[in-house]
Amino acid sequence: MRKLIIFTGKRKKTWRLVQVTLTSLFALSETAGAQQVVAPPPSVSLTPPAVLESAPDEMQVFSPENPISSFPDEVQPLQLGPVTLRPHMFYQFLYGNGIQSIPGQKQDTIVQAFAPGILLVLSPHWTLDYTPIFTFYSDKNFKNNVGQSVALTGGASYENWTFGLSQSFTYSSSPQVQTGTQTGQQNYLTALTASCQLNTKMSVDLGLNQTLIFPDGFQSSREWLTLDWLNYQFWPRLTAGVGAGIGYVDSSPDMVFEQFQGRFGWRATDKISFQVSGGAQFSQFTDGGGDPLVNPIFGASIQYQPFDQTKLSVGANRVVSPSYYQNQINEITSVNADLNQRLLGEFYLDVSAGYNWNNYIAAASRASANDAADYYSVNVQLSTTFLKRGTVALFYNYSDNSTAQSGLGFTSSQFGFNIGYRY
Repeated sequence: MRKLIIFTGKRKKTWRLVQVTLTSLFALSETAGAQQVVAPPPSVSLTPPAVLESAPDEMQVFSPENPISSFPDEVQPLQLGPVTLRPHMFYQFLYGNGIQSIPGQKQDTIVQAFAPGILLVLSPHWTLDYTPIFTFYSDKNFKNNVGQSVALTGGASYENWTFGLSQSFTYSSSPQVQTGTQTGQQNYLTALTASCQLNTKMSVDLGLNQTLIFPDGFQSSREWLTLDWLNYQFWPRLTAGVGAGIGYVDSSPDMVFEQFQGRFGWRATDKISFQVSGGAQFSQFTDGGGDPLVNPIFGASIQYQPFDQTKLSVGANRVVSPSYYQNQINEITSVNADLNQRLLGEFYLDVSAGYNWNNYIAAASRASANDAADYYSVNVQLSTTFLKRGTVALFYNYSDNSTAQSGLGFTSSQFGFNIGYRY
């Protein structure tokens, strides 16, 4: 679900840049592939500094947090001409049990991850980040590996139009819920966006996304989607829109699909906001594929901040996506909730929980689909900051995957700590 943003006054163009950039990043995050069993290092926020110069989004209760939000006001000693260098590092120590090395074989292991990286601020509107991730397992059934992450993000404006671009590449090799084994995967994600304020009430958002996923030993997929919206502002804190899109998936079998959706965003009070989208996806298969499908899709989120130190969010969504397995697609429905509480002025307690229903659907004639899976997890983290730009946290995670599919069911408990620093 993309964000609905209202623009008023002299900062309209800057707000358009916020919408384009955040929309691109949100679209990429929704296509990030399978669920990892082991908690991965957090990604670096790449919102360009100029985007953060604007006032907070009127439709969002929670103010956006970004490690480079204070960039325009700081002295930058690591600067080469027009390029500013902002190094960052992250280390995580984790002990977990019930982690599958191959389907049906569960191991107890220590996992250590070290991720030194560099964020290049190319201009007020463009950033480039590179982060290698070194992962080491104590159990020899898992393979140590070096992951890679590269991301370019930026935007530009021309008259009433604002354009955005997000391009990323990631390589990772970690235990996956859907495969039941350590799975190497390459992801190439691209998002192009354009937005225009037509008048004081109406605006359009145009988007083109490319998602290329190449898992080792499983089915690859290449997906292209354009999804376009016409928005209407009823009053400053209530908007609605209608959207239509068409896409193509190069997989087995190939798939052509259309989407029709509606959405609205409502900032009911200063403390609570609602955003909802929903509609249907119509899918047709080629190359001996099965019968056409109609699948409901939706997304929803609620943000509630009863006190300055307390943040509560609830979300739900349903998507249709390519599967790791041939002649199948996934219909994934998920719900999640998160509570963030500031304690004693220095500590942050974060408690989150999520539940996913993963339904496999046969996409080819005479093909059989995997059994459905129910996956839920609970995460608890206590963190604090040091030296202004450093963070340290203790965490605990419990997850359970319930399925009749042989070798893919598991329960896992994980705990550990992480420490990070962004210059």
